[in-house]
Amino acid sequence: MRAWDLVLETAERLAGAGVASPASDARWLVCHVLGCDAAELILRDVSRRECALVAELAERRAAGEPVQYITGQAPFRYEVISVGPGVFIPRPETELLVDEVLTYLADLPPGGRQVVELCAGSGAITRSLAQERGGLVLHAVERSPQAWPWLLQNLERLQVDCRREDMAEAFHDLDARVDVVVANPPYVPGSRRGQLPVEVTHDPEEAVFGGEDGLDVVRVVHAVALRLLVPGGLLAVEHDESQVQDVRALFSEGFTGLRTVRDLAGAPRHLVARRGRIGG
Repeated sequence: MRAWDLVLETAERLAGAGVASPASDARWLVCHVLGCDAAELILRDVSRRECALVAELAERRAAGEPVQYITGQAPFRYEVISVGPGVFIPRPETELLVDEVLTYLADLPPGGRQVVELCAGSGAITRSLAQERGGLVLHAVERSPQAWPWLLQNLERLQVDCRREDMAEAFHDLDARVDVVVANPPYVPGSRRGQLPVEVTHDPEEAVFGGEDGLDVVRVVHAVALRLLVPGGLLAVEHDESQVQDVRALFSEGFTGLRTVRDLAGAPRHLVARRGRIGG
């Protein structure tokens, strides 16, 4: 059997199960089993054993398990992030936060810029910054014991200061010394529990939900960013599309130049702002 025929067969099976992206997921699973990229699928043959393994993985995907957990990998910008149960799967929308940070840093003199990622999870944001911009002093904090091993694995050999603690009490040694604070915190309102796609239910709840209004952790991000950032320093934070006005109101205290950035689907998803004068 040709690999491409197996992709088509698997895609049909996933579509029948209601999977949102059956074609791309089928390619991903077949490439994972064969250890090849998509360009090779037209020419490759598959064995009965490989067909059986793809069928087994497709069954897990049809049941709602994220393809990223099944393969152990998640693409993020130019990187492949290691993921698994216990760590939040990075989404394409969050890649725009990296764009905002890189654009800001491009206008600063090079060398020794301090960047802190709060709620770091898999470390996807910090990994991308480390690979795409040199000369940064990078820090990441994550309190979850389940996510911690994934953070260390993804940031291995990148000379990142990783700390396992509650961000509310982290980095006091960096107070008023940080150039950028970036965060993708848990922000889904608890009132939406039970309304999310089945794939999201596999992410750890503490990385998804942010209290009844979804802003419990965002409020902590605000407080931590206030004490960490230098005057004029950048804050880039992701939020729910329903929270635009509430988030802007929250960060109007201590921050200036507030700007909302829309995600890939056109929904308001990120807030970018600059730290005002200390004490001002």
